[in-house]
Formats: sequence, structure tokens, C-alpha cells
Amino acid sequence: MGEISGGQLTVDALLDKGVDKIFSVSGGHIFPLYDCAECSPIELFTTRHEQAAVFMAEAWGRMNRRPGTALVTAGPGFANAVTAIANAKLANSPLVLLSGVVGLHANEKLDLQDMRQLPVIEPLVKKALCCHRTERIPEYIDMAYRIAASGCPGPVYLEIPVDVWNGQAEETRVKRIHSWTETRSVDLEKADRLVEMIAAAERPIFIAGSGAYYSGAEAAFKTFIEAVGAPAFTSAQGRGLLSDTHPLCFASSTLIRPGAAFDALVETDLVVLLGNRISLYYASGEVFNPAAKIVQVDINQAEIGRNRSIDLGIVSDVRSLLAQVNRLMDTGNLAQSCRERFAPWVAHLKEKASFSKDLARFNWESDKTPIHHMRTCAEVDRFMDRPDDIVVADGGDTQVWLSMTRTVRRPGHYLESGLFGCLGVGLPYAQAAQLRYPGKRVCLVTGDGSIGFNFMEFETCLRKGLPVVVVICNDKQWGMIRHAQEVKLGRCIAEGTEIGMVDYHKAVEAFGGKGVLVEAPEEIAPALADAFASGKTACINVMTDPEPISPGSLALAAMGGHDVSQFMA
Repeated sequence: MGEISGGQLTVDALLDKGVDKIFSVSGGHIFPLYDCAECSPIELFTTRHEQAAVFMAEAWGRMNRRPGTALVTAGPGFANAVTAIANAKLANSPLVLLSGVVGLHANEKLDLQDMRQLPVIEPLVKKALCCHRTERIPEYIDMAYRIAASGCPGPVYLEIPVDVWNGQAEETRVKRIHSWTETRSVDLEKADRLVEMIAAAERPIFIAGSGAYYSGAEAAFKTFIEAVGAPAFTSAQGRGLLSDTHPLCFASSTLIRPGAAFDALVETDLVVLLGNRISLYYASGEVFNPAAKIVQVDINQAEIGRNRSIDLGIVSDVRSLLAQVNRLMDTGNLAQSCRERFAPWVAHLKEKASFSKDLARFNWESDKTPIHHMRTCAEVDRFMDRPDDIVVADGGDTQVWLSMTRTVRRPGHYLESGLFGCLGVGLPYAQAAQLRYPGKRVCLVTGDGSIGFNFMEFETCLRKGLPVVVVICNDKQWGMIRHAQEVKLGRCIAEGTEIGMVDYHKAVEAFGGKGVLVEAPEEIAPALADAFASGKTACINVMTDPEPISPGSLALAAMGGHDVSQFMA
């Protein structure tokens, strides 16, 4: 049958996995793949930095609920990708990182960009692989995508030495594997027990997280919540799984968000976590009512019981479990009795939410200048009011303020870094969102510190014709660090906290985009309208107040046991 190159084997295997986009920065050790991908159906989307390429691939994987693909060259290219891979690991994002590496013939010869890459990345991925034989490339590609997508999703690393990629293989020796699997396991006995616990509860709450999102549980979750009439919350990648505008959805379960989350968590008698890890977002389990029963549903058995004793652990796909629970709830008058019993609890939480939001409205509607961050976020939230609008958050304080404000109506339409707290995700995430949904409006809200990490991606947006609108909350400082120092040390250290005035909008104009400077709150909405109407990549440079201390800054100051109670309103 003849011979086939390693590059062509790779392209064929990627196409077999449904890959249509590879996010990359070119380099010498990955030429074989570029050569074969150039005339294939696969689009090579090149960024200005490997970190941005991997962030784009991560966001692509999040939005498609199957692995995104990044490709980097050896040595420095690989090293530039490590931060983004660490972010994907902590966020459980499905991702495959392909990397070149020096050829097998060049090991220990001090070759160009030589680096032992596997030991560096192994702790940061679900699996780190290296293919040493050209004919086995399809097997390794299949393995990488299967591992990245199966069970609890996450990043997988596959490196291929350049001489293996350049090599030729006999067609008869190539094994093409097709082992893509979907996990839909459910413990039927545990489903029965969960229904019993729901039937016995008076004040339950149900929180849908990333596990519910990746299982595609939005329809089953909505059916369940409406059937039993119980309060619902969403978290992490689960935001929007049930729209924040739904009468039974109380938006984010994050403690700092204005609403009913804190009251619900401390007063509930039953917490049902649907694909949630017990993490920082729940004060590592300390915030839950000690008397409450805890049910944790997760595809990853190792996550069940982290930081808090669990009364019922269910190792299951969330969608399959909810489908079984819905069937059980559909018998007799069980659902109706739950709705009647939970109605006072829902009414109570609505009162709490209304009171909390009334307190926050002072900042959401503030007319002060410089502009309060929450007013900026509220203006964006009001403007981005279409169900299919996509909003991306980046930064320290800025991401906190936006997470306290944004109304999420659809799953996969609100993106932020997650637990790694990684700055610089914003522009790559927004690019990926605009590329994935070319007809939708995409707005990034970012801090002036975080925008600096991948600023050259503005040029990528313009080169690729992606009309992303970027709102920069410009308080001329590293706000979260400054405020944390002030709380903890009684002062801030100028070096490392002060940025100063930067005309980001003028830099974007120089690239060929649209730039706007905003100094008054009433200017924000018109600036957004003009930016989207322009059809260009746009930068709205909003001068924001450097003084307000966000809950995120207080949390940073509290690390190590510092008392921040005097700073809390």
C-alpha cells in the first residue's frame, strides 16, 4: 500500500476525531504537521503567543464540551504553554496539547530548544504521552482524545519528536483506533436514596456545576427543578445551565454574589451538589449548615468527600442520574408534595435575595467618577441582554466584580478562568467565543493589569476579523494586590501595585481597531453601542475608581489568617 508520513497520519487521526481547529504558534519542530494540515479541512489558527493559543483551545473545548486542540513547538514554545495547561487542569477543561520536541536522534546532543518536557507537564495533565514510532501516531492521538474527554474531563499532553513526525510508515503497519467513549453511568440504588432524601427535606438547594454542564444536563436539570419547585443555583462552567432569569434559579452559588447564596447555604437542610467540587467557592465546605445533609454527585469518585463529610456520594454522570430521578419523581404525587413543601423556602430565599441586591444597587447605580467597577459591570450586563450574548471575565478585582453582577442566560456563554485565578485568559477566550459563534455579540470585561498579558491578541482579532468588544476597567493599578496589602500591611508597596495611566484604546486604534476613552458612567452604554455597531475589534478604556475593595481582595488578605472583618460592610 505504500508509505505515509507522520504529519499526514496526524492530520488523518485528528480529522477522525472531529478536529476542525488547531490553535497554535508555528515553530521548527512542528513543520511536518503544518505542512500536511495546510491543504486539509483543519484550520490552523495562529496567535501571537503560545499561552494565548492554549487558552483559545481551552475555551473552544469548554464551549463545544469536547477537547479543544493546541499545537506548540519545542522548548520555549512548550514552556509558554504551561501556565494555560495548569489553568485547564484546575478547571477540568477538555483539551489536547500537541507539542514538538527534539528528535530522538538528537537526545543529549545539546540540540536547539532541547528540553525534557514530559517531567515538567506530567503533574499538570490527566496524562502525558510521547509517541516514539511514526506508525503509532494514530493510536496515541486516539488515546489522548479519549482520556481528555472521558470521565471528568481535563487536559492531555502528547509530544511527538520531530524525526518521528518527519518519518514515514508502512500503511500496513498503521493501526487506526476508534475508541471514543461517553460515560453515562448511573447508580440506580443511589438515585432511589436521593429521592428519599429530597422527600424528607424542608429546605433543599440544588447546585449545578461543571460536571452537570459537561454531561449536557441542562434539560434534565430544568425538568427536575420545575417538577419539585426547589431553589436552584449554578456554579463554575455550570453557570447558565438554568437561566438566572428563571423564577427558581438564584444565579451563582458563590458566597460573595449579591443574592440568596449565603443564606441558602447556611440555612439549608439538604445540599445536592451536581458535578461540583467542594472548593474555595464554598469556603472548602465550612459554609454549609453543619446540620445539613450533603449529597455529592460526581463522575470522579476521588472528588466525593473532599473537604467535607458526605451523607450520600453518587459516582455518576449527572444527566443520567437526573433522568432517573425525574422518572422516580413522576410517580404518584411526590413532585407535587415537594412543590408545596418547598414553596415557603423559595419565598424566603427570594426575600433574602431582594434585600441583598438592594444593598448592592448603591454601587451598581453609582454616579461617582472615577466610575465604580460594579457600575461598569452593571452597564455591560444591561447592554448584553440578549440570550445568546457572550461575556468573558478576566482579572483579579474585575473578575470578582463581574461575577457578582453578570446575568447568565445560557450555558457556555459566560467564561472566566476558574480556580487557578489565571490572568490573561480574557482576549483568547473572547477570540475563541467569537470564532465559535460568529453571529453573536462577544464582550470581554478585563482589568488593566490582566489585559497586558496577551495584549497582542488585539492584533490577532483584527487579523482574523473577530469583532470582539473589550471593556477595560482601568484603575491604573494591580487593584487586588494593592488592597490586600493595605488590609494586611496597612500600606501598599508602590512597586508591583501601581501601573499608571495607559491609553490602551489608542494602542488598539493604532492596530486598526476602534478605541474609546470613557470617564463618566453615562458614557458606557453609548460606547458599547458604538463599538458593536462599528463591526471592528474595539477597546473601551473605562477609568474606574481605584479605592473600592472587592471581596476578592479581602479573601486574598485573609490568606494566612489575617482578620479582615473591620473592612467588611
